[in-house]
Amino acid sequence: MLGLGESDQDQGSQAEAPQDKAHQGEERRKMSQFDDTPRTYSGALLAAIALALLCAVGGLIWTYTLTGRIAHEEAALADANQQNVKLAAELRETDARLKVTADELGKSLGLTQKQMDARAQQIIAREQAENRRLETAQQQTAQQVNAVSSEVSNVKTDVGGVKTDVAKTQTDLAGAISQLQSMKGDLSDHSSLIARNHDELEVLKHKGDRTYYEFTLNKGEKKPVGTVSLELKKTDAKKSKFTVVVYADDKKYEKKDRNINEPLQFYSGKDPALYEIVVNSISAKNQIAGYLSTPKGAPVPPVAGPTGQ
Repeated sequence: MLGLGESDQDQGSQAEAPQDKAHQGEERRKMSQFDDTPRTYSGALLAAIALALLCAVGGLIWTYTLTGRIAHEEAALADANQQNVKLAAELRETDARLKVTADELGKSLGLTQKQMDARAQQIIAREQAENRRLETAQQQTAQQVNAVSSEVSNVKTDVGGVKTDVAKTQTDLAGAISQLQSMKGDLSDHSSLIARNHDELEVLKHKGDRTYYEFTLNKGEKKPVGTVSLELKKTDAKKSKFTVVVYADDKKYEKKDRNINEPLQFYSGKDPALYEIVVNSISAKNQIAGYLSTPKGAPVPPVAGPTGQ
């Protein structure tokens, strides 16, 4: 029976041998296929590995740089925190000193905190009131300046009007003077402008080169006119003639049978200057009216001044 069993085992072994060979052949074929794959894709694998290495190196560099920056910022933040802590401590110390000083001041003045606060409010209120007063004063000053500027403008306008009036007056005066009559006096050949009435005498006064004294004289009357005296001796209203005596510098000048509007001339003064008398009218009551003309700078009466300049 043993022989029979061994025979069966041999037969089984012989039957399994072809199967094992077939299995081994299949495995060698798979291994051959596996060995061929790396050879086909080795270049792409190396490129991928190189790219991965580069990325890893770049990541390391960036990480190192970022770590340095973070360390620097952390150091700065730590330093700022220390400064803040130091400033906070100093502020607390200053507040404490101020509180102590305020308390000591309040005690020395006998004031409570409430009273000190009230005093501070009073000071603030006074400062605000002073500021408002200054603002009001500034506004009033600005208004006054504007008013003065307006008045100055008005004055300028008035001055312009006055200049215009003066120019017109000068023009009118020049025209009036041109209409005055020039007459030769009774001494030498000297001629002068005469006024034939009061209005023309006013024109001569505005001319300003001589001084004029108006007078009215009755017959037989001796009357001071300016620095001389006049005496009317005779009148003839029909012929418009008169006779008058002039007293000047202790001298006597008789102007006999003279006509109205005729310049009667004589010299008077320490430095003799030409004086003129013009009679403009003779009334029926033996009265004459006219004026005395003296040079500028000639002596004037000690009491009564001239009637016109």
